[in-house]
Amino acid sequence: MAGPLEGIRIVDLTQVVSGPLATMLLADQGAEVVKVEPLGVGGDVTRLPSFAKAGISSLFVNNNRGKRSLAVDLTKEEGKQIVIDLVEQSDVFIQNFRPGAIERLGLSYDELKAVNPKLIYCSISGFGPDGPYSDRPVLDPVIQGLTGMVSRQLNPQIPFPDLVRNLVADKSTAFTSAQAITAALFSRERTGEGQFLQIPMLDSCLYFFWVDGMMDLTMLDEDVSPGITLAKVYNITNTSDGQLIYFAATDKQRFGLLRALGRDELCEDERFSSLAAISNPENFAALGEVVAKEFEKVTNDEIIPKLIEHQVPCGPILTGEETLEDPQVLHNEVLRIWEHPEAGKIRQPVPAARFSDTPAEMRESAALLGQHNDEILGELNRDEETVERLRAEEVIL
Repeated sequence: MAGPLEGIRIVDLTQVVSGPLATMLLADQGAEVVKVEPLGVGGDVTRLPSFAKAGISSLFVNNNRGKRSLAVDLTKEEGKQIVIDLVEQSDVFIQNFRPGAIERLGLSYDELKAVNPKLIYCSISGFGPDGPYSDRPVLDPVIQGLTGMVSRQLNPQIPFPDLVRNLVADKSTAFTSAQAITAALFSRERTGEGQFLQIPMLDSCLYFFWVDGMMDLTMLDEDVSPGITLAKVYNITNTSDGQLIYFAATDKQRFGLLRALGRDELCEDERFSSLAAISNPENFAALGEVVAKEFEKVTNDEIIPKLIEHQVPCGPILTGEETLEDPQVLHNEVLRIWEHPEAGKIRQPVPAARFSDTPAEMRESAALLGQHNDEILGELNRDEETVERLRAEEVIL
């Protein structure tokens, strides 16, 4: 059967990650996505030749698999009209231009709603449509800094803040946008009405980070009990021959940790006997010191099976290459290798959500810039003579 979003059409004017990843997820779930790319600058900036072949880069294909590409000059009236005609027969329009730019192009929500009253219009921005930062340029690490994420990305053993070294702000915004679009589509099924979605990266990332990252700033009354943030609990543990990760979140897991390390007697120690006791910073520090010394006496191969036996969540720190060969990754068949006609072999993860009746499908394609211009324009009733004229006038690629 087709994916759950089969029959949904999306016009995608986004670039980089925050929008393209959202629409790729929707494409994996069955939606038809037309990616509209600019002329003169080589299309989406992620097409830049880094880990690339034949005009397809890894960052581009990891955010734009399964879409068709339309390369068009939106500053020209006929180019803009092509997009308007696409919107007229589509369900969703998404863009991540800086505030004000889309209005200057004549593709605002009000203008497109007049063409398609049932349109779901999603606008992604760095800081929101207005406010003191709204006109600033923004990229992922700037949002990480503003949301408090960087300040709490602190290894106690190396006490200075660091970035999360992947596009966590962009990706949290992408998943927020995809969820919001599907919620709006569901609402439209009930009401028949389209709507306007505004998704600031700042808000999305803070919502994503707040759950655990801001536990100490959530409860405001004076009689709130003390606690320990996960930023202080998360740690990489040294063993005698390497490093590993474990996390003992419950009394049972903490007792299992002590038993795995051969320190059963500490399970009866009042300092470590309950989560309430461990919440005392002095007790927490004392336990950490004991555990660290015990881990340094054992190898990874010795201690990991014991931790697993005592039901303590743990695992090694794998390199990227080792992850590819991990037994559970192989068992889950997470990764697929497919053949692109120009770019060659490509390895990617399959869609993570598994639908029993409407399975998502990883469409094994990544479009060259403007690859589908003629096909899409034909669907919009532009004849061959018109298409050639538009190409000669550099309205399209």
